[in-house]
Amino acid sequence: MPYLHILVAVDLTEECDPVMHRAQKLATSTQAKLSVVHIVEPMAMAFGGDVPMDLSMLQQQQFEQAREKLDSFAGKYPELGTDQRHLAYGQPRQEIHRLAEEQGCDLIIVGSHGRHGLALLLGSTANDVLHGAPCDVLAVRLKKPE
Repeated sequence: MPYLHILVAVDLTEECDPVMHRAQKLATSTQAKLSVVHIVEPMAMAFGGDVPMDLSMLQQQQFEQAREKLDSFAGKYPELGTDQRHLAYGQPRQEIHRLAEEQGCDLIIVGSHGRHGLALLLGSTANDVLHGAPCDVLAVRLKKPE
């Protein structure tokens, strides 16, 4: 059965383009709707949760910068209308799963560096998204920068 709605999770780096190109090809071949999501993680998560100051203004600036970057990124892909661009705040795995269910997606596409050893133990978003996903997940292998 062909996919009907594909959700592409991006981190808004240059490495997202090969992931997006793969998603475009798949969406075109199955005539699926294509949506993109970027997750802004809470700053407190980066600091281990104990932050002795109010980060709300910084968080708001970070969110606005992410919105601008997402709009710029999506601008390279004319088939992505504004209703197909999603920006969420929270833990990536949970937010990607939530959005996929909410939007009725039947495939999530993420980029993967294919890390091994210590980097794998530390976890990756692609691995995280795979576990407990409400639909199929495709991890697109990213090439290491030379």
